[in-house]
Amino acid sequence: MGDIRRIDAARQTGPTELAGETPTLRLFSLLELISTHDQLFTLQGLVEETGTPKPTLHRMLAQLEGAGLLIRQDDGRHYGVGVRLRRMAENLLINDIYHGARHAVLQSLVKELGESCNVTAVSGSEVVYLDRVETAEPLRVTLQPGSRVPVHASASGKMILSQFTPAQRRRLLSGAELTRYTPKTLSSLELLETDLDQVKERGYAIDDEEFLPGLVCAAVLVPTSNAVSNLCVAVQGPFMRLTPEKAADLVPALLRAAEAMGRIEAEAADTAGENRDGEVG
Repeated sequence: MGDIRRIDAARQTGPTELAGETPTLRLFSLLELISTHDQLFTLQGLVEETGTPKPTLHRMLAQLEGAGLLIRQDDGRHYGVGVRLRRMAENLLINDIYHGARHAVLQSLVKELGESCNVTAVSGSEVVYLDRVETAEPLRVTLQPGSRVPVHASASGKMILSQFTPAQRRRLLSGAELTRYTPKTLSSLELLETDLDQVKERGYAIDDEEFLPGLVCAAVLVPTSNAVSNLCVAVQGPFMRLTPEKAADLVPALLRAAEAMGRIEAEAADTAGENRDGEVG
């Protein structure tokens, strides 16, 4: 995942040149830069950040918006990531070459815990299942990679949200309706903030029947070199087998699996860096 950077911090280090020998490569370079922002951005902000002439950047943003890769907000000034670009990022995560290694970790975890386990990431106001291994138990909830659940009503979503400040969380959730799916859903920002503080303090999140009645989940972060991790490992099971208390007891095993996946992600990042260095050389 790209490093999360603020626009102001980037300005302090000088302009970031949009590299590329062709217009297409410069558009790709702009998308790479945009992917590092944890907030909406403006044309003027990008002009100051990149040193690119305003008319050129305006044309580039118009092309990306027209292709559905970016979306302009209602105020007409701010831009954000479009659905097409978000879907492409999700598909890359699901289908990358390190999928097999992550899947093997999940298989071992399911064998150890006896319940379904998954790898997840937040996309907008939803949690996307990047990979999943089902338990052999006949009573289970079956979900496929690519499935989505609301960020506020899932253990993985709450785990990832706990890393952000309250202001950042409000931005992320500004366009989301905190739908009440069960009597236990945290359907207000006040209730969610209280729970997220507890999640951050203890280092794991619990979904206590907050999305589906009778379904309990626990999630931990996959460690990365970035300031914010957007990957979780989670376990899921029916209440009759997996109470919130038992789910908490499984956290050490989840953390071991998360560490293993963190090493896989680090190897992938190192390989990508070596490939870029080779291209430059």
